[in-house]
Amino acid sequence: MPGRVKTRLTPACTPEQAAALAEAALVDTLHTLATVPAGRRLLVLDGEPGRWLPPGWQVVPQSGGGLDARLAAAFGHAARLAPHAPALLVGMDTPQVTAATLAEPLSPVGRAGADAWYGPASDGGFWALGLARPTEDLARRLLLGVPMSTPDTGRMLLDRLAAADLVVRRLPGATDVDTVEDARLVAAQAPRSRFAALLHSIQGAPGSALPTAPEVAG
Repeated sequence: MPGRVKTRLTPACTPEQAAALAEAALVDTLHTLATVPAGRRLLVLDGEPGRWLPPGWQVVPQSGGGLDARLAAAFGHAARLAPHAPALLVGMDTPQVTAATLAEPLSPVGRAGADAWYGPASDGGFWALGLARPTEDLARRLLLGVPMSTPDTGRMLLDRLAAADLVVRRLPGATDVDTVEDARLVAAQAPRSRFAALLHSIQGAPGSALPTAPEVAG
């Protein structure tokens, strides 16, 4: 919804453009994750799904509270729907992530011996968090009270994982789309994505408020 998502893209983008970019990022992420082998695909959503929702996804409502509480509750949903199955939570801010990034580390061979997976974001946060044996209680112990969207978010979460004696496997780092500069970088990393196509169309639209992105070599 304009004005509620990707607000840091404004005023370079209009609220409507920012919302459209958020939707494109979400759709790219859903389609990528649909190609990663998994027993269940769960979308924890604030609001009602639109026509952008591809088949094969079960939708459950987000819980209330801060982001730390909502993330913990998402693991609780996963644990109740698929007891004893590992769960990987991925945000909607990294449309450049590929299936290959996740398929190998999450394969039966790749996940042997791992208790958790952690995907660091370039802003100090994280774009993915996985638990081999998720429960809402464990997720709450790991996440509640960790300040979100700060340069120390990832470090504090890693400290919690270590304190819980969990064996953590790191996933490749990625850039979250928070600012216009982030959007340009991500579009260059995934030039065939819906996100990149929309960003380029906004840049080229008459009267667009978004500055033209610099050329990216290669």
